Amino acid sequence: MVTDVTTRDTGALLGVEHSLSGRKWRLREADEAAVTTIARQQGLPDALARVIAARGVPPEAAGSYLSPRLRDVFPDPSALADMDKAAGLIWDAVAAGRRIAVFADYDVDGATSAAQLVRWLRHVGHDADIYIPDRIEEGYGPSAKAFETLRERGAELVVTLDCGAAAHDALRHGAGIGLDIVVIDHHLMDDDFPPAAALVNPNRPDDTSGCGHLAAAGVTFVLLAALNREGRRRGAFGETGEPDIMQWMDLAALGTICDVVALEGLNRALVAQGLRVMSQWLQPGIKALADAAGIDGEASVYHAGFLIGPRINAGGRVGRSDLGAHLLTTDDPAKAARIAAELDALNAERRSIEAAVQDEALAQLERQGADRAILVASGEGWHPGVIGVVAGRLKDRFSKPVIVIGIDRRGETALGKGSGRSVPGVNLGGAIAAARHEGLLLAGGGHAMAGGLTVEADRINALIAYLDERLAPELAEAGDAMALKADGVLAASGVTVELAEMLERAGPFGQGNPEPRFALSRVRVSFAKRVGTDHVRFSLQDLSGASVQGISFRTADTPLGEALLSAGEGLWHAVGRVKCDAWQGRKRVQLQLDDLATAQD
Repeated sequence: MVTDVTTRDTGALLGVEHSLSGRKWRLREADEAAVTTIARQQGLPDALARVIAARGVPPEAAGSYLSPRLRDVFPDPSALADMDKAAGLIWDAVAAGRRIAVFADYDVDGATSAAQLVRWLRHVGHDADIYIPDRIEEGYGPSAKAFETLRERGAELVVTLDCGAAAHDALRHGAGIGLDIVVIDHHLMDDDFPPAAALVNPNRPDDTSGCGHLAAAGVTFVLLAALNREGRRRGAFGETGEPDIMQWMDLAALGTICDVVALEGLNRALVAQGLRVMSQWLQPGIKALADAAGIDGEASVYHAGFLIGPRINAGGRVGRSDLGAHLLTTDDPAKAARIAAELDALNAERRSIEAAVQDEALAQLERQGADRAILVASGEGWHPGVIGVVAGRLKDRFSKPVIVIGIDRRGETALGKGSGRSVPGVNLGGAIAAARHEGLLLAGGGHAMAGGLTVEADRINALIAYLDERLAPELAEAGDAMALKADGVLAASGVTVELAEMLERAGPFGQGNPEPRFALSRVRVSFAKRVGTDHVRFSLQDLSGASVQGISFRTADTPLGEALLSAGEGLWHAVGRVKCDAWQGRKRVQLQLDDLATAQD
């Protein structure tokens, strides 16, 4: 493996300043002393030790990085502001037989959070009501109408999950009609707290727990630990015994993966151990989704994030928003199979709708100025359930923040519901929150990498101008964060099953723990074919004659895919991930391509 292949004056790997995806390539830096120490202490080959060191893992932490354990990183639940108060309120309601409603967001993070709490409550003898708002009719988060509905159903305590931290008016209304409300959230918020009986959010300004990287599913898992501790303190566990929350780590892992939060600390341990729990396929809902998706064998981040998660999300995007939560809370395999089949069909419908919106949005963005710091596309009738996914796809294509807005025109009123995705180093959620404070939005917020908003259609241009000016400095400074980073350069003969299996030891990979990438220098495309709807399968051959097989996902109609399909005899530099692929019971290796650049002499 070659590592010192940067251009000295620019630091560009293989001299690539501007690839087909518009990015500069860099070699991921690793401290050589740390590489040597990690290799010696852990008995690892140099390549794997280099990957670990390049992710900022010091030698003393390499062992726990390779084998993350929950007990090493799990926080004291009391460290999260209001956590003990929340646990006490929930136990008070259980002990008094008061009706509890679980109100959760309609995405995977919300559904898995709801499933964890509902299953815990069920274990202690309480059957909670589940309420998931309709994405189109109700929008994100609690509303006065939703709380009124829950009150009419007999709810006395409402626990909001993955939402509520910014729902001031709704929570004030809920309190006014006699509801006690506990908020469990993780979204960014300011000093203006909503009126809640307890507000647990590691991203509230006064929280010092250091758990701000958790998804709501992770915060909920900590809540379960707090509930168990409070139950022990009260002597409340009788014949049923204390709930074993470890059995629900698959739910916490699924929500963490699908919310694309940084896989570090507790998140990393939750995902690593949660995938092992998931691989037993004991949860009827997850098992049914795995069957629908054709998943066989051990669960992986890919399975959770790209096969199971989208099917759960499909209910909230184009179907019934509560399907995912009900699937994950049922213990009836037959019912789980029915819901999974419905979600599978909705997912196919979602993909069709998404493709149509993406084509229209792409046509708009290609006409916008290349010097814009943010790209915004809007259209009437665009389904609000797919705009976030489309924004993510277009963000990847243009390597800058993208917001996609669907406009709903009713009479004289035209409102836009938007969803945005950002790039490393550009805080989109903060900019959206600032725009809301400036009066440009009716609602909006999020976190650094994603955000949502509601805007009057005639104010979209003013919003674009504001965000463009605000984000331009951040985008200009984010060049290094946005660069495509590789861990080294391989010959085609070095892309082996053995290397792929060795690299898997550094997983799970995701946000905050990027999957290793490697470059191949001066290769020809010896074969390329469009497969599926928009993928490209190919072979690359280096100057020694060695070849490697590969796949490029969702790129057939992009510059990258077009280059593969019409490469001819030209020479290219390539960057991708070395992956094992099981085929007819036999492992083979392939390169999952991320980028190409013309190879200059």
